[in-house]
Amino acid sequence: MTAGRRLLRVASLGAALLLWQVLTSLDVNLWLRFEQFPTVGEIAAKCAERARAAPFWQDLAASLRRIVAGFALAAVLGVTVGTAIARSRTASDVLGPVLEVLRPIPAIALVPVAILLFPTNEQGIVFITCAAAFFPVLVSTRHAVRALAPVWEEAVLTMGGGRGRILFSVVLPGALPGIFGGLSVGIGVSWICVISAEMISGQYGVGYRTWQDYTVVDYPGVFVGMVTIGALGWLTSTAVERAGRRLTRWLPSRDPEHTKARIREVAA
Repeated sequence: MTAGRRLLRVASLGAALLLWQVLTSLDVNLWLRFEQFPTVGEIAAKCAERARAAPFWQDLAASLRRIVAGFALAAVLGVTVGTAIARSRTASDVLGPVLEVLRPIPAIALVPVAILLFPTNEQGIVFITCAAAFFPVLVSTRHAVRALAPVWEEAVLTMGGGRGRILFSVVLPGALPGIFGGLSVGIGVSWICVISAEMISGQYGVGYRTWQDYTVVDYPGVFVGMVTIGALGWLTSTAVERAGRRLTRWLPSRDPEHTKARIREVAA
């Protein structure tokens, strides 16, 4: 990324914060009511106060642990089941109808099921997080595998390759761009559901703390929770996207900087 693009992004964020500060400082009330919103300065002061306390980091660690566990499980299951459905008519006939019935159900609606099914809230929240990410990964993997051109599979067969070679040398590498598209969507949905689950049935975590702040009318604390959620979501989404770019470096890129770097790498 060039220095100009970095500067533009920083300026965009700074302009948004400045607009927030002006609207809340002046108690603007033109249809949208900003008089009860905390200012940027109040939120920053509250954030600094929270960062010095151990419970903030305990909540952050709890939410991260839940999202990593649930998302990793969803990624493995989604890729496995999606590939099986795309490659096997039997798997499609057996699993497809059940999954299509379950797919429209919002993951957060599974909170009562998780409470009844699992002995602890921790396991229930991980289950809801997994369910949220599972279907985006499943659908993207299924479509990506079915979209592969059969010529590559036929080439491996003519060279004596078996099913294992086709799966790991053709199917999964060819479907990686689509799989990571589903993973990028899944990580965002997972954060929505893990925070909602923590608000409803959690005992600690960023979502739980944000809801507790709301119940005691601590609005700066609520916005600290929102900023924390946004930062965590951005970091995890960026990690997934970077992993995807690294694993699919062989694909042509529209980014001129990436293309030039790739040319220099090959020339060296």
